[in-house]
Amino acid sequence: MPAGPAPVHPSRLLPRIEVVVAANGCHDRTAEIARGYDGVIVLDIPTGSKSLALNEGDEAATAHPRIYLDADIEMSADAVPALVRVLSVPEAVVAAPQIRFDLDRSSAPVKAFYRVFTELPYVKDGLVGLGVYGLSRAGRERFDHFPDLVADDLYVQRLFTHDERAITGGTFTVSAPRTLRSLLAVRVRVAKGNAGLAAHSVEDRFSATTSSTGRALLDLLRRNPRSLPDVAVYLGVTLLARARASRQGRAATTWERDDSTRS
Repeated sequence: MPAGPAPVHPSRLLPRIEVVVAANGCHDRTAEIARGYDGVIVLDIPTGSKSLALNEGDEAATAHPRIYLDADIEMSADAVPALVRVLSVPEAVVAAPQIRFDLDRSSAPVKAFYRVFTELPYVKDGLVGLGVYGLSRAGRERFDHFPDLVADDLYVQRLFTHDERAITGGTFTVSAPRTLRSLLAVRVRVAKGNAGLAAHSVEDRFSATTSSTGRALLDLLRRNPRSLPDVAVYLGVTLLARARASRQGRAATTWERDDSTRS
């Protein structure tokens, strides 16, 4: 019998990628560690601004499609090839892998919050973002520079219709805050980002048309009345975060991080 095809090493299946690390306002060894990898372009940006890091990284990059990844996100080995396949098209597409939340070291109130959060349309209905998203070449051409916003993922989402968004193979993992205090700090940042986006002049013709959060919470309670304590935690954290964000004012270019997951 004729011999079968020679086995292909897994590394052969991976696309050739260009890696740009934009370390913005870092006080740790991020840039130093990144320089230890051959071929990685490292930008050591003194200002702690996410929008600046995105724009500087874009200026340094030459390849398409492009994948934008937050520093605290972990992607599975098959996520990048899946993204590249979906985004290597002439059409405008935005995509992300399936999200996974790591709650192993989180407190009970944090777990309660995320039991509700993962049931909301923002997570369930194919709205990509939350730490990683990729753009086809035509998708990246849909806007010029990243504006001075913290909520870059939501800004990008609103430039695409639901049919132009894709959830690809593979997963990415978001490390949930471990303590209620850290969760509240993260949600204050989110509230500031949403307020900044609302104040920004964004073309609205591709805005998402999902159900309101309030309706989703009521639907959850109808399906599972025992989720009432979790919904109460979610509402309490969300309302308190919005109140604190309103008192503190909007700092659009400041990227606050959750230090509870970095120890």
